[in-house]
Amino acid sequence: MSDSNHNLALGRRGLLLVLSSPSGAGKTTITRRLVELEGDGVEISVSHTTRRKRPDEIDGRDYHFVDEAGFARLRERGAFLECAEVFGHWYGTARDPVERALEAGRDVVFDIDWQGSQQLAEAVQGDLVRIFILPPSLEALEQRLKRRAQDTPAVVTQRMSRAADEMSHYDEYDYVVVNTALEPAVEEVRAVLRAERLRRGRLNGLDAFVSALTAGTKPTRG
Repeated sequence: MSDSNHNLALGRRGLLLVLSSPSGAGKTTITRRLVELEGDGVEISVSHTTRRKRPDEIDGRDYHFVDEAGFARLRERGAFLECAEVFGHWYGTARDPVERALEAGRDVVFDIDWQGSQQLAEAVQGDLVRIFILPPSLEALEQRLKRRAQDTPAVVTQRMSRAADEMSHYDEYDYVVVNTALEPAVEEVRAVLRAERLRRGRLNGLDAFVSALTAGTKPTRG
């Protein structure tokens, strides 16, 4: 067989990996750890938000912080693939950088809630892979919310009251990971990512590659 087969390369369209969970279940921490381990192969989708920046956050890295008027202008222009109001603040995913990443074969990971996930499913369809992160128990979830010390007791209570509703959407997702401990949860998410990268429909040039591999061979009979 000709060595020309070695010159054929399989390209790949990028995918959108969505991680959702109730507040405090670990989706943001898992997302950041995933990107650390995967390096250039994965980039985080940086959402726009109208909420106030927390002390440890950096504009452009954690979120693009905008006021409500600026967010509304972007929404009216159709600049978002998805947007939703959560706990009194707006969040949205910009369309252009995501579409450029997909075409270039790069994977984008999203830390968004179930509402945003539903909108993305309508907008991108076959490019989407969804993972729902569950806490091991409600007690563990409440402890994590209190331990991160980002919210007032009243807000923690509000987040806990919404947790059951948020978790009821788990069956809209392709995969479920129970975040009992960070590193095992991250490895389970990485396993999903590795498998989805090999999905036949995402491999560009596969038909030509297989045709070249089989050129000149004779079919075998059973």
